[in-house]
Amino acid sequence: MPPLVEPKLTDLDFWAMPQSDRDALFASLRTAKGPVFCPRPDGPGFYALTRYEQVTEASRHPDVFSSEPTAVSLVDPSASVSEYAGSMISLDDPRHARLRRIVSRSFTPRMIQKFADDVSALAARIIDDLVERGPCDFVTRVATPMPLQIICALMGIPESAYDDVIDATNAILAVGDPDHVSDDGKTREQVLGEKFTILDNLMTDLGRLRRENPADDLVTALLHANVDGEALTEPELRRFFSLLVVAGNETTRNALSHALALFTVNPGQRSLLLTDLEKRLPGAVEEVVRYATPVTWMRRTLTQDHTLSGHTYRAGDRVILYYNSANRDESVFKDPHTFDITRSPNPHLGFGAPGPHFCLGAHLARREVTVLLRELFRRLPDIHSTAEPVRQRASFINGVKSLPCAF
Repeated sequence: MPPLVEPKLTDLDFWAMPQSDRDALFASLRTAKGPVFCPRPDGPGFYALTRYEQVTEASRHPDVFSSEPTAVSLVDPSASVSEYAGSMISLDDPRHARLRRIVSRSFTPRMIQKFADDVSALAARIIDDLVERGPCDFVTRVATPMPLQIICALMGIPESAYDDVIDATNAILAVGDPDHVSDDGKTREQVLGEKFTILDNLMTDLGRLRRENPADDLVTALLHANVDGEALTEPELRRFFSLLVVAGNETTRNALSHALALFTVNPGQRSLLLTDLEKRLPGAVEEVVRYATPVTWMRRTLTQDHTLSGHTYRAGDRVILYYNSANRDESVFKDPHTFDITRSPNPHLGFGAPGPHFCLGAHLARREVTVLLRELFRRLPDIHSTAEPVRQRASFINGVKSLPCAF
């Protein structure tokens, strides 16, 4: 069966459309009898995997659906960009397994408990500041400080570098957003190189400092990590640092922003949550992540011919795993377009699908969102957004740039 050709998914104007319009297109693509092909005017096109079963099967077969040369871009990275951005998220085993094993050992129980305590203390300070300040932009005053300060504390990044970190992560992920486009004629690749260089230099400086003065932070742990005689090389350390800073900031920040917007437009769900905050909060967090799906997609490239859903994809074909569409799949989720904090089971793919690339920071992200929402709704149960979220004009991340709130 010839593929259904759908060019909209490569058009950033489509990703700026209202949620209902985007959902409608993906709903139609999930019913397609054959494959869905998305041509690109400036390079090779790709196939869109939109159904839950497609995304999960591809994720379970990384030997066929490769993360190399990149998992996060429709365009193959140049050598200069790969030098900075080639983190383990864009690697296959055995290199991916080796890096994940070394990094995982650095998250010791003592370190995890230390930052669990930090999350609670930080949430209280953020809401203290919010109460004192009054109505404001929720993204700037609440959603951004939580993951930013936790990740920076985790890595030992000084407060003086916070603005540079946020600017770099925004520019790296918000491809095409006019607020993050260079105004001096620089190409996208040049901007990426500059932003990754900022993070790279920050890690280099921290590494030099922590070799001379070890501290109780993740950079120190990573510098001294040794698993079966293996340690991270300098380039691996820099790339993982960039991955953790970018992913740790953006995904949690956007989940928190979407949470306020969702509970504003779904007052019945807010009331249900407030009737038993402790009981309902875990399910609410999972439903926020499912419904918002902060990371929209990941790319895979086929290493060999493979038949999926009745179609044989060829070696070298590019496919995009659309988590946002899989999380709306009617065959898995009842009333998938309804925000329902009592949804159970809720096998969403908001942190990726089962397989070796499931999000390493999922536990930390869940804790940050849970603790902050608990503090927020316990102290300000009537907090609400006062306008529609201003979304990032991007396809990879379902980002929120601003969201005014009042209480």
